[in-house]
Amino acid sequence: MSSTIHPSVLDLIGSTPLVELSRIHPGPGRVLAKCEFLNPGGSMKDRAALQIIRDAERDGRLRPGQHVVEMTSGNMGAGLAVVCVATSHPFTAVMSRGNSPARRAQMEALGARVDLVDQVDGSPGRVTGADIAAAERHARELARESGAFYVDQFNNRSGVRAHESTTGPEIWQQSGGRIDAFVTGVGTGASLVGVSRFLRAQSPGVRVYAVEPARSRPLDGRDVESPQHVIQGTGYGLVPPLWRDFTPDGCLAVSDDEAIRYQRELGSREGLFAGFSSAANVSAAIQLARSGELGQNPTVVTLLCDTGLKYI
Repeated sequence: MSSTIHPSVLDLIGSTPLVELSRIHPGPGRVLAKCEFLNPGGSMKDRAALQIIRDAERDGRLRPGQHVVEMTSGNMGAGLAVVCVATSHPFTAVMSRGNSPARRAQMEALGARVDLVDQVDGSPGRVTGADIAAAERHARELARESGAFYVDQFNNRSGVRAHESTTGPEIWQQSGGRIDAFVTGVGTGASLVGVSRFLRAQSPGVRVYAVEPARSRPLDGRDVESPQHVIQGTGYGLVPPLWRDFTPDGCLAVSDDEAIRYQRELGSREGLFAGFSSAANVSAAIQLARSGELGQNPTVVTLLCDTGLKYI
C-alpha cells in the first residue's frame, strides 16, 4: 500500500478538478467549470498568493520573517493568510467594510490581522472602485510605516505567472485540449490573462471572453452606469493595470439578478456552493454556448472562483 503525505498546506494549492455543468446546461455544447473553491483558502487567489510570496522570497524583496501587507476584497487575503502562516511571515489584510463579514472571520481564523476601511460610495455587499482605492491607500501607508512587503496584487505580474504556469496547463490537460472558449470575470485580471496566454499558445483558435457586471463595463469600452453590484472581487469600474496589454475576443455582461439566480442554481441543481463571481462566470459561459457564436457544439470553460461560504 502506498501513501501520499504532503509536507504542508502549500502542497494543497492547485490541481483542482474540472466538472461539467450538465444539469443547468444540458446543451448545446458543454460548460466545464474549474473548482477553484477547493483550494485551502477557498478561492483561486491561493495560486497567485503562493507565486507572489515565493517570487519575492527568491529575488530578495521579501526577507525571512518579514511582515506582509495587502489590500484585498477577501480572497487574496485568505490566500495570503494560508501562504504566510506556512512560510512564517506575519500578515495584515486591509479590506473595505463593504465586503462580507465572513471574509474577515476567515482571514482572522487563519492568523491574519484585518484592518477595515470605511466605504466611500459603495454599500454593504457592493464594493466600488473608490472603496478599493481608499483601502489601497491605507494598505500602502501601513506597509511604508511598518517596513512591510506590500503585495500590490493589481500590479504584480506574479499573479499572471501563477495562472499561466498552473491553471492554464491544468485546464488543457483535464479537457484533453478540447476547448473552444475560456470565460471569466476580471478583478486584477491575472486569471484571465494568465490562463489565456497558455491556452492561446496551445491553440490560437481558443477564444477568450471577459465577464463584467451589466452596469459596469469599462473593459468593453462603455461608461460605468453604476459601480455597485453583487459580484464581489470583480468589476470595480476600472481597467486594471495587468489588463492593459491584453486583448480578449469579447466581453460578456451579467446582471445582479442573473448572478443571484445562477448562484442558487449551482447549489440546488449541481451541488456546488460557489460565490457570486462564480455564478456570473457560469451565466456568461452558458450565454456564450447558447449564442451560436462558437458553432453548434462548443466547449466553454470557466472558473468557480470561490466558495459561497465567503458571502454569508
